[in-house]
Amino acid sequence: MTIFSLFTLLGGLAFFLYGMNQMSSSLEKIAGERIEEIIHRMTKNKLAGLLMGCVITIALQSSSAVTVMLVGLVNSGLMNFANTVSVIMGSNIGTTITAWIMSLIGLSGDNLFLRMMKPESFSPLLAFIGIGLMMLSKTQKKKDVGNTFVGFAVLMYGMMLMSGSVAPLADSPAFASLLTAFNNPVLGILTGFVVTAVIQSSAASMGMLQALSLSSGITYGMAIPIIMGQNIGTCVTAVLSSIGVGSNAKKVSVIHLSFNLIGTAAFTLLFYALHFVFDFTFVAWRIDPAGIALCHSVFNIATTVMLLPCAGKLVALAEAVVKNEPETKAAFLDERLFETPSLVVNECNNLSVEMANMARTSVEQAIVNLHGYSDETSKAIGKLEKKVDQYEDRLGSYLVRLSQSALSVSDNRKTAKILHSIGNFERISDHAINLVFAAKEISEKNVEMSEAAAQELHVLESAVSEILRLTTEAYAKTDIALAEKVEPLEQVIDLLTDRIRLRHIDRLQAGACTIERGFVFADILSNYERISDHCSNIAVAVLEADADVFDPHEYLRQIKTMDNPRFRELYTAYKEKYPLA
Repeated sequence: MTIFSLFTLLGGLAFFLYGMNQMSSSLEKIAGERIEEIIHRMTKNKLAGLLMGCVITIALQSSSAVTVMLVGLVNSGLMNFANTVSVIMGSNIGTTITAWIMSLIGLSGDNLFLRMMKPESFSPLLAFIGIGLMMLSKTQKKKDVGNTFVGFAVLMYGMMLMSGSVAPLADSPAFASLLTAFNNPVLGILTGFVVTAVIQSSAASMGMLQALSLSSGITYGMAIPIIMGQNIGTCVTAVLSSIGVGSNAKKVSVIHLSFNLIGTAAFTLLFYALHFVFDFTFVAWRIDPAGIALCHSVFNIATTVMLLPCAGKLVALAEAVVKNEPETKAAFLDERLFETPSLVVNECNNLSVEMANMARTSVEQAIVNLHGYSDETSKAIGKLEKKVDQYEDRLGSYLVRLSQSALSVSDNRKTAKILHSIGNFERISDHAINLVFAAKEISEKNVEMSEAAAQELHVLESAVSEILRLTTEAYAKTDIALAEKVEPLEQVIDLLTDRIRLRHIDRLQAGACTIERGFVFADILSNYERISDHCSNIAVAVLEADADVFDPHEYLRQIKTMDNPRFRELYTAYKEKYPLA
């Protein structure tokens, strides 16, 4: 093996890692919301968690990425660390699929079907199709599929480069003597651990081992310990990701590490004890890529079957190793989740829905407070307003960071919806605080509304409560039908506030209302009108999130010219629903 073979080996590894990264990031975009949906279905049911961990790992093509994601979810308070045990086990099974895919490089034979299954046969075709999809497709999803194809082709090309670079080793006596050292299982486990830990990818180290098996005399006895060591090495990524997180998040990495350590120890003792008794002849057989994938699958599945019933014991072990630290404030959204942008987008959306509901609650409480002032209610509204402010600041920061990531079309639209809405939710909660000040002034100065003013205010408050309900529900569900109802009601609220103002002026001129009452009343009207304006802005953001089937700009143009029949119908209905006496 010459220095140029080493260059080729390193180049092949680089192509492999790049292809794996491209493929996994594209698959993550394609999976998108499904990953978030799967994660939020994780329950205490062990089998369900096992299946979900397997599915997510297949989607992301990385068990390390899944474990890092779990650390982030637990650190963010979005998941209980005890529920991660079965998911981690499932991810270890899911990662075996990658080894089976890479084992295709070892196929041989003259049969047409077998020849077509060889990577050197179909990878160029996949690359061609992938480039075509990336250049010619109009939808982002098809471009992502093309990226996946190209990533897979590059990955396989890297495998072939690595395999070709180590081919001269087959005739090297020095390498043959070196291989005999790997008959020592401890050295094999240590080698698998170190290589995987250094390159931070069990898939890459598995690919290197499979490529090496094509050209050298690696046997089952040499490969099995290396495979077990690789499973321990992949834990290093999770351990590193747990630095600086809360105690519960650290326990996730401990569970991952202990699962693989216990599995390796048990499997090693059992295998070599049986080998001592029965003298397995296959350990001296030469192994191929498919054999490596088989050993990898048997080890992970056997370890899972053995330890799944002991999930509670693993949790207890993690709690014994990692002592509970004093409770600290959980991360709003842990930065580790940014490895899977679609998950962050969906979690940001969930948090913005919480923000919407807090803003709505603050206004509803403020309306009640106007008609019966309470210090306790005012303080509760103040706390909600501070929390809404915090949500806006942090969500804004996360979304700015997200904008630097490559997002799917769906995630881009969802991000735009959130960015356009969170400021409006924050302003709605500000108006709730303004209403608290008005309520306090009414209470302290003993200001009494005239009967006519109270009746008019009741009508307006009913309309404002409905527009808040419509807006928050439309936002939470991205419901176009509900969002369409907001603008007609907002126009009716504008009409109501204009008419109430005119009537108020008439009462002032007639002496039926004092200046002091008038200032408070006018302030209340302005806040209600502004709240409905912000609801209108949010509804437009919801409409824009579904621009494929709805053109919000044309819709707003039709509203201004009263050309939209649906708008006229709803506008008339709301006018009749909220009449002034």
